[in-house]
Amino acid sequence: MVTISRDRSVRELLALLAEHGIGAVVVSYDGVTVDGIVSERDVVRRLNSDGDGILDGTVGEIMTADVHTCGPEATLDELMPVMTEHRVRHVPVLVDSRLTGIVSIGDVVKHRIAEVQDERDQLTAYITGGRAS
Repeated sequence: MVTISRDRSVRELLALLAEHGIGAVVVSYDGVTVDGIVSERDVVRRLNSDGDGILDGTVGEIMTADVHTCGPEATLDELMPVMTEHRVRHVPVLVDSRLTGIVSIGDVVKHRIAEVQDERDQLTAYITGGRAS
């Protein structure tokens, strides 16, 4: 799992996001605690409001400190409203206050699409007498 410390530069953050093809990184001084989260959206918004000088600033200056987290037992039905209501695309997963993963909106959408396709296949099989396409 990819993390970054708050004292790293925004330029380093952007390189890390590009290198791993991800949209957000948990901010952590030790790789297991959650100090914050920072996303591409955070960078873009700060570029718009403060200009390109933020690129040489630190991750701590642009990160979101109030992070919505979940446990490994969280269901998609629980996560979807959190992501929607708080307009977040990434939710770190904690076990005993230690970072163990991250759920992205892409993960949620992918899982929901698979559920809908499965429901469609079951309905098709029912309608056609067991002959799903």
